[in-house]
Amino acid sequence: MSGWSAQDIPDQSGRTAVVTGANSGLGYVTARELARKGARVVLACRSEARGDEAVGRLLAEVPDAIAEFWRLDLGDLGSVREFATVLPYERIDLLVNNAGVMALPYGTTADGFETQFGVNHLGHFALTGLLFPALSGTPGARIVNLSSGTHAFANIDIDDLNSERDYRRWIAYGRSKTANLLFTHELARRLAAVGSGVVAAAAHPGYAATNLQTAAPKIQGRRGAERFMEIGNRYFAQSADAGALPSLYAATAPGVLPDAFIGPRFLGWRGAPAKSWRASWTLNDRAGERLWAASEQLTGVSYEGLKA
Repeated sequence: MSGWSAQDIPDQSGRTAVVTGANSGLGYVTARELARKGARVVLACRSEARGDEAVGRLLAEVPDAIAEFWRLDLGDLGSVREFATVLPYERIDLLVNNAGVMALPYGTTADGFETQFGVNHLGHFALTGLLFPALSGTPGARIVNLSSGTHAFANIDIDDLNSERDYRRWIAYGRSKTANLLFTHELARRLAAVGSGVVAAAAHPGYAATNLQTAAPKIQGRRGAERFMEIGNRYFAQSADAGALPSLYAATAPGVLPDAFIGPRFLGWRGAPAKSWRASWTLNDRAGERLWAASEQLTGVSYEGLKA
């Protein structure tokens, strides 16, 4: 793992990868580097205009890439179901659940879930379940969930998953990132129980300069906070290219173990991919089971062949 870079990604020719939120930042870099190594890449994004622009940009950087845009709004379960229905591929080798929102003011998704929990966790839980038949039938398939070091801000509250009692945007974000890790843990446990060869792992980018940091202040018109985030991105963050390496490692490197959590080597902040620290509550089997059951109930999505 020492010094691992995008050049070390194994050949991906003949493989199909779905990357959510691939129109910018970490998702775009992930899609671009997978395409550079020969994968057919589906850029799953909410905005058609930004998705089409990203495909054009990717093809300009990697002229022989196989890349296409498909619309996906993770804040709308109807959109998630439509995406899974119309996607024409019977086999999927890689699903990188990269998209996310961070520290937004309180809001709800189209289905009434708190936005951060709904988009970051429930949307990806539903998407993964709906695509699971195509993944489980593909030898060597992997599912990578993007979490964050800020999962340490808060454990989930199983009795208040939508943060209705006391909404604090950073705590809600931390809970959604804990949910990503608990989902990975429970998914890996269920895959092992049925002897599946699908690997479920998680990754985080450390502190990487993307538009995720400035999105919430911009929405709220908090110019001072937006400027503060811009300064942090410029002087302290690593690049999006570097921040995407843990996701790319988890998705492609040989020997990645189920339920692995990969992040930057240096203090979980920057550097080459390495095994990352995680809070003990993200490895709690009972919590994983309860979150899974709640997620099935809230989304109406169950995983074919993966029962507790």
